[in-house]
Amino acid sequence: MDHPHFDSPAAGQVARLLIGELIQPVAPDVTAFVSRLVGDAPVLGVLFYGSGLRQADPDGILDFYVVLDRQSDWPRGGAALAANTLLPPNVEYHEWTEQGRCIRAKVAILTLSQFRALTGRATLDTTMWARFCQPVRLVWARDDQAADRILRCLVRAVGVAAWWAACLGPEQGTAAIYWQQLFAHTYEAELRVESAGRAQVLLAGQQDRYRDLLIAAWTASGLPFTQTGDVLHPLLSAATRARARRQWQVRAGMGRPLNIARLAKAAFTFAGGAGYIAWKIRRHSGFDLKIPPFAARHPLLCLPWLLWKLRQAGIFTRR
Repeated sequence: MDHPHFDSPAAGQVARLLIGELIQPVAPDVTAFVSRLVGDAPVLGVLFYGSGLRQADPDGILDFYVVLDRQSDWPRGGAALAANTLLPPNVEYHEWTEQGRCIRAKVAILTLSQFRALTGRATLDTTMWARFCQPVRLVWARDDQAADRILRCLVRAVGVAAWWAACLGPEQGTAAIYWQQLFAHTYEAELRVESAGRAQVLLAGQQDRYRDLLIAAWTASGLPFTQTGDVLHPLLSAATRARARRQWQVRAGMGRPLNIARLAKAAFTFAGGAGYIAWKIRRHSGFDLKIPPFAARHPLLCLPWLLWKLRQAGIFTRR
């Protein structure tokens, strides 16, 4: 099964479904936040996704992906730039007050070529295509050409997700079952701490969307299947399924090393990470950890002091 050809009629249906989502408006304060975030940087586009998109939470955190032409298009130090070249994406934490509301965001950064590679069938990293087969908004685009290039990556992400859904799912079932089993596999591969019902949460209210995308992506890629009512039956040989499952085991085995590598990288490149930690502590414990400017700039150097402050506040006390 190949990627959907972007100009084929069926892939055009995938693209139309995605465009309908991408252009939906978001809250004005989110738009203002992204405009301030981008500033004068020559950004190709900014994608908004995740739980903050699915359900508004005034005290929550938003998730954005900034897509660039070149690594040098985003202001940061040389070490962060090099790290993002080797193991994308880098993540930054930003918070600003817009229209009287404090908006907090995790901002991931990568180039278009990295986005393209990480939404391809050959990638061993499941994170990107698993994120971007889910609903997303394009909240910033440099121009129509940039939007089109980003859309092509999203079509690829859906195509890859649909392929793995067919291979890892049952011989037949509803579209919801294929997506639920796919997300269960990707969560396990990424070693994410998610509840057993997380996949149902992702699909809630979006069942028609996921069904239409699955059918369009299978059609675009030439995967034969039958449909009887709501039940789909991808016509994959036993040999194809067995080969795909072996390939998936390789990807599942890469989850831990990739997570460890990204955590190690984040210790040195997570711009604004101290502010993010302070927000997480305040969110979950109510303790307001005041971060001095020096500690914000040098979180690793000040880690003993931060741990001491948390211990004094009783954060580590068992309850």
